[in-house]
Amino acid sequence: MSLSINKTYLISAILFLVGTAFVLQDNDEVSQSADRAPGTVSILSVSGTIGPTTAQYIQRGLRKSQERGDELLVIELDTPGGLLDSTQKIVQELLGSSHPIVVYVTPQGANAGSAGTFITLAAHIAAMSPATNIGAASPVAMGGGEMDTVSQQKIFNFSESYIETIAERRGRNAEWAKSAVRDGDSITADQALEINVIDLIADNLEDLLREIDGMEVEGETLRTEGAAQNRIPQNFAEIFFSFLIRPEVMLILTLVAIYGIIGEVTNPGGIVPGMAGAIALILLLYGVAAMPVNIAGFLLIGLAILLFVAEAFTPAFGLLIAGGAVSFFLGALMLFQDLPEEMQVSWYWLIPATLLTVLFFAWIVSSGIKAQFRGLYSGIESEVGRVAEVSDRITPEMEGRVFHNGEYWRAVSDEVLEEGDKCVIVEFEGLKVFVKSKTNQTENNEELSNG
Repeated sequence: MSLSINKTYLISAILFLVGTAFVLQDNDEVSQSADRAPGTVSILSVSGTIGPTTAQYIQRGLRKSQERGDELLVIELDTPGGLLDSTQKIVQELLGSSHPIVVYVTPQGANAGSAGTFITLAAHIAAMSPATNIGAASPVAMGGGEMDTVSQQKIFNFSESYIETIAERRGRNAEWAKSAVRDGDSITADQALEINVIDLIADNLEDLLREIDGMEVEGETLRTEGAAQNRIPQNFAEIFFSFLIRPEVMLILTLVAIYGIIGEVTNPGGIVPGMAGAIALILLLYGVAAMPVNIAGFLLIGLAILLFVAEAFTPAFGLLIAGGAVSFFLGALMLFQDLPEEMQVSWYWLIPATLLTVLFFAWIVSSGIKAQFRGLYSGIESEVGRVAEVSDRITPEMEGRVFHNGEYWRAVSDEVLEEGDKCVIVEFEGLKVFVKSKTNQTENNEELSNG
């Protein structure tokens, strides 16, 4: 009986161990399956000239990708180049980020020229579409002008050492990177892959995600094949300010700033030229990265306030108010662009704030300022210029009396005024009033008017 019970216990224990082993194996398979499950990726599309707005767009996109917990951020790039200051900001973001970043030169026919070369080399993973190019990273003066020999040498030396540092940091071909700056060397995607300038060539985004699946970046294995894609478009402010840094638009802003300011100086009171020139100058300084976006925003808002106040003193028929509204709107749009997205002002607040500010200055402030320079409406001083009646004869040698507003006043005059004459009050001194003949005062006013 005891032996039978022991056998039963033994069989039960064996079955329990076998069942536990199957459960652990299933859990391990589920865990491994979860590890292999694809994540999500965010995608930015950068095309055209690299400028301050591009740097802000990439910073915003990187921040959102990190918040979403993406596998990586993909930057689709097609650029002829751009500003060195903005390029440095972007490179610093890419090199300093632990979040995996892929720069993908696409579509076919695209180019990662000049600034684009620096940005591509700075990515964790550099990829290109077939029939694309990279290189020609030699610095040039803004506007295509010639640099003096010393300045040119300094810029070239800095750019060579800078791109070499980037290439070495990412384990890419530093010698070719220097030649792209020194000699303006440009190569195709196939050549770039062959000499270790990029990591891979991909026909499209899906092909890219499939090829980098399983790669290790910053100690993490990427799970990108079949990953959900989230495109982060540029917001209105980024689109608008990207338009401003187009070469042809910057040329127009330069001309408006020059001719507007010269026109106002040579013809004071023209209003519109000076207003347009000032706004164009601030936008131009922002566009060439000579002024941070928040400083440009402050200046535009300050200019708007000056224009609003000037409307109270100038018969501009609303032109200064309109210019102030444009300046305030652009300033408010720029002021918060450098802040995290949750601290930026949305359209639902920006447009009503602009309208409310315009109405405030157009009505309350304008009326209040004008009231400070109007004639007095109360107190004894407000009676100056009013008409009174002579009660007692007045001569230059003898004072008399006048009746005004239900009261008798001692009065003096440098004219002879008879009882019953009408006179005009000129000045009060204590309880004495100085008057002139109404007839003579009227004649004097007519002579001044005719003169």
